[in-house]
Amino acid sequence: MEVIDAKECILGRLATEVAKRGLNGENIIIVNSEFAVISGKKEAIFKKYLERRQRGTPQHGPFFPSRPDMIVRRAIRGMISYKTKRGREAFKKIKVFIGIPEEYKNMELKKVGKQIDKLKCDFVFVHELSKFLGNRNNE
Repeated sequence: MEVIDAKECILGRLATEVAKRGLNGENIIIVNSEFAVISGKKEAIFKKYLERRQRGTPQHGPFFPSRPDMIVRRAIRGMISYKTKRGREAFKKIKVFIGIPEEYKNMELKKVGKQIDKLKCDFVFVHELSKFLGNRNNE
């Protein structure tokens, strides 16, 4: 089992790495998911995700999350063929948390993918996007 700290990691890079490891059979725990970042201009990101959120109907879907941990989980799901048996099993081995739960506090946290200090463009934190999409449970 590996614990990955998503703080200041680019969401797409994090998602590809985690998806790859999940498909290889590893158990992955992602903590601090609300501090992952999405690169790009703030207005463009908000518009893109709002369109995804408003697509379809509330009764029949497609359903798009507004919680930060579920946004990260959905990004990972997009990189796994989750409709196949192998993909479903891999997706079940990936857990995403807001903050750091008690049982993982004293474990070693690993960083994956590019960090925002190397990023030379605009970016948005996932918790900002979550608040914009209407999540009322933001910390």
